[in-house]
Amino acid sequence: MSKNRVQIFDTTLRDGEQVPGCKLNTEQKLIIAERLDILGVDVIEAGFPISSPGDFTSVEKISKLVKNATVCGLTRANKKDIEVAAQALKYAKRPRIHTGIGTSESHIKYKFNSTQEKIMERAFEATAYAKKFVEDVEFYAEDAGRTDNEYLARVLEKVIKAGATVLNIPDTTGYCLPDEYGAKIKYLKENVKGIENVILSCHCHNDLGLATANAIAGIQNGARQIECTINGIGERAGNTALEEVVMIMKQHPYLNLDTGINTKLLYDTSLLVQRSMGMIVQPNKAVVGENAFAHSSGIHQDGVIKNRETYEIMDPAEVGVTESSIVLTARSGRAALAYRAKNVGYDLTKIELDDLYPQFLKFADHHKTVNDEDIHHLMELNHIHKSKVHI
Repeated sequence: MSKNRVQIFDTTLRDGEQVPGCKLNTEQKLIIAERLDILGVDVIEAGFPISSPGDFTSVEKISKLVKNATVCGLTRANKKDIEVAAQALKYAKRPRIHTGIGTSESHIKYKFNSTQEKIMERAFEATAYAKKFVEDVEFYAEDAGRTDNEYLARVLEKVIKAGATVLNIPDTTGYCLPDEYGAKIKYLKENVKGIENVILSCHCHNDLGLATANAIAGIQNGARQIECTINGIGERAGNTALEEVVMIMKQHPYLNLDTGINTKLLYDTSLLVQRSMGMIVQPNKAVVGENAFAHSSGIHQDGVIKNRETYEIMDPAEVGVTESSIVLTARSGRAALAYRAKNVGYDLTKIELDDLYPQFLKFADHHKTVNDEDIHHLMELNHIHKSKVHI
């Protein structure tokens, strides 16, 4: 793999599905998995096979369906979990077992009632056991964001010796600041023996709204996999949003990093996940929100009408949105009214526009938005007819 290639590990079907009320059935999971494969993700985390018979079946069927991506199953650091995951993944063209254990002082003391040495041994044993079933083993150090760097490095050296191919460094609680998370990745790159032979992975949660920023800080400091979900769904406040990190890399070529994602499918994929899970994204959601390419301020509308790049850093077509949206409100200017009127058949003269605009503002003050039907109504009141078309 190129040093500049960042793998996209999608966990919509595992971490994303842990959102209360967003449970998917197997058929829905298969539809989303097929779309993720077409989208170009490198890894699909299909589920947690031991968690339920339904999840096992879903992982098994996704393994049969997916043609290009690696299919991954999550486990805890115990043999039964790993055996069940291996069985569910047996049909996958590229299987990966994702195993691990908590490494922070909080997890070691309160979750496991254990010691650092015992946790390190469990990490080694789980990785080595998973390696007996598949070549590709990813190890997660849960709560790595709050784990002491020196101890974390020792754990990772152990699992590399056991055969791990990918090392997942989760900010499980979304606590890290970007510079802290980036510094952690940098420390591991510089202090873990054998790190050059594996891929470092970012798995960031959004409890403080920093998941995307932290993931980008991670890849700027040497990580080469980002674990993310469509629309940023996931536990609590969610995960890193796939569409955000992908477009950040695309829009900032100086990062010299790229992915294999077909970005023109991002919007449709977002809609598919929204419909399937019944979880609609907020209108101002970056990249795929309803208002991501909508303009209602007169100053912004005038600029976009003259040249889209004045207020848009992305071409809507790059993410699968047909065009920018000029939304008429009481904040809209003459340019926006003329533009929208022309779109529905009225080529207004300057005099007509000047006469119409005050009436438009009065109307808009009493309505959230002014739609095409409203424009026709205003034209009729002012005896303005549609422009003639000359053939």
